Amino acid sequence: MDVKLLEAFRAVVDHRSMTAAAGAMGVTQPAVSTQIARLEETVGFPLFERANGRLKPTPEGVLFYAEASRVLGEVDRLQAATAQIREGQSGRLVIASHPSAAISLLPNLVAKFLGERPGVSVRLISRHSDVVSQLLPSEGFDIGIAELPIDESQVEVRRYGMRCVAILPPRHPLAASKLLTPQLLAPHSMVMPARSHQVPNRIRGVFSAAGVSLNAVVEAEFFATLCGLVAAGTGWSIVDPLSARGFEHLGLVARPFEPAVTYEIGAFHRRDREPSVLASAFLDMLDDKLKG
Repeated sequence: MDVKLLEAFRAVVDHRSMTAAAGAMGVTQPAVSTQIARLEETVGFPLFERANGRLKPTPEGVLFYAEASRVLGEVDRLQAATAQIREGQSGRLVIASHPSAAISLLPNLVAKFLGERPGVSVRLISRHSDVVSQLLPSEGFDIGIAELPIDESQVEVRRYGMRCVAILPPRHPLAASKLLTPQLLAPHSMVMPARSHQVPNRIRGVFSAAGVSLNAVVEAEFFATLCGLVAAGTGWSIVDPLSARGFEHLGLVARPFEPAVTYEIGAFHRRDREPSVLASAFLDMLDDKLKG
């Protein structure tokens, strides 16, 4: 049944006049008369009778009006929901991320994202980078975030590189230094990222090239753990700048480190289909954060 016919019928009942209904709908009175005639032909019974020069719904018309109003209410709700989905104001976004981004990058981004979209919900899944990159070909999540490299055979990847910083405990002997180097740091105890990261091999490479050795006393899996250990006075470390900022409330001292050690991550989605409106909006927000 044509929704426009139902809308014309509702307008005539509400205004008790085809002329007034036509004015409210922005169409001509003959157009409304034609729509009512088509609707009566469709339903198989008269919808109106004349009473004192005005249109009045028949008993069948009264019953039909109640059902038509209910249906049009559902259509209105569907149209509103459609607009929200189209504009990225409704729906659910699932993000799978490696722990560092899940701890230091995503909380503020998700809060901002939801603040602009009150009808949206987000689910965050935290897994190791290799697990995240293997899961996406399934229907498990919309966006993946993991350390590079990522197998790109089935996914589209946006790459981001961050220059790592050296972090020191409060009141460390090197805290007054403006720039830290392998030569300065080598004599001091270090907290080393676990070998599963890309960063430790790069750290070892720059220290080896500088002709000095690392004094690693602890190895830890997550950047968050490294920051906690450094804040507790265990030693210095090298982490991504987002983790350093995220834990600066612990009193960490962050300094530039030379030569550069880069930490690289990728955000990705399935290659065989376009990301949803919500996923695209979040990826753009991620771009602004990491490339701005």
